[in-house]
Amino acid sequence: MKKNIALVLSSGGARGIAHIGVIEELLKRGYRIHAIAGSSMGALVGGIYAAGGLQKLTERLLHLEKLDLFKLVDFSFTSSGLVKGDKVMRVIESIVPDRRIEDLEISYRALATDVIHKKEVVFNSGDLFQAIRASIAIPTIFTPVPYQDTILADGGVLNPVPVNFVKRSRKDILVVVNVNAITPYSRKIREKIHLSQKKTQVIRNNQRRLNNKLRALLEKRNKKNHYGEFKLLSTTIELMLGRMSQMTIEKYPPDLLINIPRSSYGTFDFLKAKEIIRLGRMYATKALDQYIG
Repeated sequence: MKKNIALVLSSGGARGIAHIGVIEELLKRGYRIHAIAGSSMGALVGGIYAAGGLQKLTERLLHLEKLDLFKLVDFSFTSSGLVKGDKVMRVIESIVPDRRIEDLEISYRALATDVIHKKEVVFNSGDLFQAIRASIAIPTIFTPVPYQDTILADGGVLNPVPVNFVKRSRKDILVVVNVNAITPYSRKIREKIHLSQKKTQVIRNNQRRLNNKLRALLEKRNKKNHYGEFKLLSTTIELMLGRMSQMTIEKYPPDLLINIPRSSYGTFDFLKAKEIIRLGRMYATKALDQYIG
């Protein structure tokens, strides 16, 4: 009989693409994902999986080029965020049709942050796309989402690893995937993950150009609002996520923890999807081989 899993997927930007590799390895070994809770990128990957579109999402990410990534950037004319996010949501709609969360075959919960009332908001019913869009609203990058009497931002702001919100039956195995782990990322692992040197260099060059353009855009925007430089912003957010994730996992220990180092890839390394999926699969394989349950 297949073992049921209650799966928790953390926030973490592009590192969250590793969730795909983890899910693939779990399914390969015959586990059945019974419930999912996610924040930010975890909510996106988990929601698309629950809606039956993970393979299409994977194919789209694997064929993503620098030009494609820029085409997804619909600049906002407000100071609340750099990107509106409408184009990203249209891509998601091309992968899976929108539907109500309660109609999904898998229990699904997405976390967002109510920035007005300073509390978590859990989407366990209603519009799937609205839940995903609210959960991925990274502060200063994606514009926040108006919702009822408030405004919603990235779920990872208050709860990057929403272990306490996953719907878990008594016999479910609780599996947590934390892509913000404060653990070393060794050279040996890098060599296993990276593609051919030539191809890797091309990806790195493209990624460097993309990061430079994002940095320039953010600094131009932030000059007026005094948010600080792009590097400072991304580094401090990653440090915050790492520590908050660690504290949450200590408070709600899972049956199986799959830790992926936050130093492995950057928040905006979307052009390295193939490597990141491989990374997720590798860490999932290691954790599952050691798991006895």
